[in-house]
Amino acid sequence: MQRPLADEIRPKTLDEVVGQRHLLAPGAVLRRLIESGAEANMVFYGPSGTGKTTIANIVAERTQKALYRLNATTASLQDIKDIIADVGTLLAPGGVLLYLDEIQYFNKKQQQSLLEFMENGKLTLIASTTENPYFYVYGALLSRSTVFEFKAVSPEEAEPAVLRALEIERERSPLPLAWEEGLPLQIAAACGGDVRKAVNAVELLSQAARPKKGELFISKEDADQVSQRSAMRYDKGGDAMYDIASALMKSLRGSDPDAALHYLARFLEAGDLITPCRRLLCSASEDVGMAYPQAVAIVKACVDTAMQLGLPEAQLPLAQAAVLLATAPKSNSVVEGIGRARADVRAGRTGDVPRQLQNVHADTTGFDNRQHYLYPHNFPGHWVDQQYLPDALKGVKYYEWGENKTEQAAKAYWEKLKGREL
Repeated sequence: MQRPLADEIRPKTLDEVVGQRHLLAPGAVLRRLIESGAEANMVFYGPSGTGKTTIANIVAERTQKALYRLNATTASLQDIKDIIADVGTLLAPGGVLLYLDEIQYFNKKQQQSLLEFMENGKLTLIASTTENPYFYVYGALLSRSTVFEFKAVSPEEAEPAVLRALEIERERSPLPLAWEEGLPLQIAAACGGDVRKAVNAVELLSQAARPKKGELFISKEDADQVSQRSAMRYDKGGDAMYDIASALMKSLRGSDPDAALHYLARFLEAGDLITPCRRLLCSASEDVGMAYPQAVAIVKACVDTAMQLGLPEAQLPLAQAAVLLATAPKSNSVVEGIGRARADVRAGRTGDVPRQLQNVHADTTGFDNRQHYLYPHNFPGHWVDQQYLPDALKGVKYYEWGENKTEQAAKAYWEKLKGREL
């Protein structure tokens, strides 16, 4: 049976690994650890197809320990016990090197079962995960390991691997195999930083290549169909989703409508309406706020319209909301104000509600039950000077006027009415 191309092309040395120069360049810490043969517990964190398994295999070849592989999506506690039972026996006289893929799927008890053997050196762990290990990996295990973050591979870095894959397919092919100029870089760009995905695309395209003038030919059009949507890395509820949500929010705050539309488009292509709707609604108050108070109502209308329309039409009102928020004047006075107020409340700085603001009720203790509340609408300008904050907070300022036109106009109005600088 023919080996999968992705397995056949897997690098055997550090120099053959594409990307990850921050980890594997000469002098980099991880490279020095591997070349010295150090038996360190490590967690490899990053997206799929970036070389985590490949590097773990290279590490295994440099150690005298018996190599065991487990995938946490299918492994059980009994699998761990079986591996640990081999420690110190003829099967693993020098100890065990365990490569544990997708460790985030192991529960706390399963992860804890490794600790004793990690501490005494009988087991060296190399774990990989596509999710943030500081959220998904047990703290005691993390404290005994070093985390190395893998990055998505750029198209320029992935292109040599695609070329190698094409050359292997050319050697395998019963007929001469050719491809359209620029195809390798196109496939590399479409893989979204996942080299394995790019190599798999090469294998599929080679199998489906069209006969043309006595040879098999791979076109860019074919590559487009095979790699459609594959450049987008998105995992609902995972790091990728939160990264895109964060980027959308920061693009809106940074007044960049082009970036905002880009990150919105990534959500729409993934079929996720809920996450961008929440970010747009939040930004209307958090980033625009009092600089353009009508933004909340407009964005809410856009979101409601989008949810009624569904995709693909939902893209239009959501794009309208994104452009509006990105180009609107900005103010975070609402965020700052409520933040200061809640900080005081959390710290216990509250005090009794002033008598004149309390609910009308009979005072059963016999004291004066009149509230002495002054009704603002009975006074010129519908305002009267009276205390609203508790005595313990009298004079405290939570809200600070923003520098935008809307808030400055409101400030000027109230300064004139109150006859003093606010």
